[in-house]
Amino acid sequence: QVQLVESGGGLVQPGGSLRLSCAASGSIFSISAMSWYRQAPGKQRELVAAITSGGSTNYADSVKGRFTISRTNAENTVYLQMNSLKPEDTAVYYCNADIPRGVITQNYWGQGTQVTVSS
Repeated sequence: QVQLVESGGGLVQPGGSLRLSCAASGSIFSISAMSWYRQAPGKQRELVAAITSGGSTNYADSVKGRFTISRTNAENTVYLQMNSLKPEDTAVYYCNADIPRGVITQNYWGQGTQVTVSS
């Protein structure tokens, strides 16, 4: 079994910063893509940022230039550095990982961590 455990969420004022971490553990040989999603109340879950095992990244337009995704392959950990936070960034942030299992890829989710941006 695989577990993804997020940490680093909390309450921050507009313009502030937070760094989220997500550590994967369990039956893992390798992880292909790792991503961060978020879901605000009453809204659908949306992709925030993703990073491949080779380090290629992509971001939602709403966070480009403010958020940075990175990963440590040896530790199966992905990070999300969030700067210049806005109230509209308030959401539950979820970690996601694609893990190859032979010819198929299994997808896993973390439990989520709350980020609240408010004065």
